[in-house]
Amino acid sequence: MSRLHRTLFAPIVAVLFSCTPPEGGEEVAVPEPPVAQVEPTDLTAQGVTRIDDYFWLREREDPEVITYLEAENDYTAAVMAHTEELQAALFEEIRGRIKEDDSSVPYKDGDYFYYTRYEEGMEYPIHARKAGSLDAPEEVMLDANAMAEGHDYFAIGGRQVTQDGRILAYGVDLQGRRFYTVRFKDLTTGETLSDQIPDVTGNMAWANDNRTLFYVKQDPETLRSYQVFRHVLGTDPATDELVFQEDDTEFSVYMGRFKSDEYLFVASTQTLSTEVRVLDADEPTGEFSVVLPREPEHEYSVDHFGDHFYIRTDDQAKNFRLVRAPVGDASRANWEEVIPHRDNVLLEGFDVFREHLV
Repeated sequence: MSRLHRTLFAPIVAVLFSCTPPEGGEEVAVPEPPVAQVEPTDLTAQGVTRIDDYFWLREREDPEVITYLEAENDYTAAVMAHTEELQAALFEEIRGRIKEDDSSVPYKDGDYFYYTRYEEGMEYPIHARKAGSLDAPEEVMLDANAMAEGHDYFAIGGRQVTQDGRILAYGVDLQGRRFYTVRFKDLTTGETLSDQIPDVTGNMAWANDNRTLFYVKQDPETLRSYQVFRHVLGTDPATDELVFQEDDTEFSVYMGRFKSDEYLFVASTQTLSTEVRVLDADEPTGEFSVVLPREPEHEYSVDHFGDHFYIRTDDQAKNFRLVRAPVGDASRANWEEVIPHRDNVLLEGFDVFREHLV
């Protein structure tokens, strides 16, 4: 999806208008709205049955569903027809307030400065980097403008570069449902590798061997992120090993790397509970180990520095506090207070740097 279309999300404009014509204008003939067919469906869960009259509309590929949605679109177009000039004027006004040649702040990772920029008149981002210095020549990793050509919808998600800076893994979504196909690009040659991992999230992380990628897969029905797989470059994705599955449907899974680059982590999160697992990034075939077992109403997040895990926790701290514990045993008995709890201050997050804690 382009930046412009995200900004100018059509329903925001539609809400501003009714069928009432401008003062002095002609009355607008309002067509009859389409009416969805009622087909009661009994849905039973946890001993409770409810009736959904429109459950049939979930079948997005059903010709009857498509016909009904097209009728809704035609009705909307007819009702909004008298506002088309005003919509166009608003579109141009909002577009005129967007800096089209914008760029993100470059950040340094390894030997490169990475950033995302836009070009005037173009809809999609350009992901680029420079080696060693911001004065170095630009290396375009992905030009989404060129990649989006010929597609009604296009989005890139989950860009991750190996530790040696050579291989870029990225997700491509052509449907708009956030089911990505992960692809791989050799940044030294510009070659797109043959490996492709279909129908996954854009959430992934490299191990330190520069060839093992961990990625998260979602449930095809509920879209809940719940499985973590391991892929080795050059192997068939169909043989990728499932390394973790979250079976509790109240929890979703997210994975990443700590800033130290020494550990990968998998976080199982629910509204009021968390469980984090870690893996030595130098040992991609190893086992993930639990930092702190999940408990009801215990939320925590983790980062790593040196010999310690830093843990933001609401254990005995409604507004959260920050503690640290040895990597070998992060149990409560080994907690050392870093930032104590305060009744009138919410500790929302933290960042660990080489010489500073933010």
